[in-house]
Amino acid sequence: MTRALLGAGAAFVLASCAQIAQSRVESALVDNGVAEGTAACMAERMVDRLTIEQLKKLEALAPQDGEAKRPTGVRDFLRRLNRVGDAEVVAVTGSSAALCAAGVANEAR
Repeated sequence: MTRALLGAGAAFVLASCAQIAQSRVESALVDNGVAEGTAACMAERMVDRLTIEQLKKLEALAPQDGEAKRPTGVRDFLRRLNRVGDAEVVAVTGSSAALCAAGVANEAR
């Protein structure tokens, strides 16, 4: 009985952490000019596929000196994304953006 309660408690904590991470990723994407619906879809995919450490690397998307607050287009967003320096983060973010924007990701349905 105690193990079951501990297991349920651990599952609840993990689910809460995942929800917090997803909310933060979604907010960061919206802050960088991604439409809310697309950002929600992308965040769900990204949290499922990337570690917390990899998600933290997305802070490199923040504007550097001389850059606009938000990316000025796809090319600018991709340039910022390449600063992350993690091929898996770039691949997951790029594929999530494409699939969610096209409406073909399961999360978009």
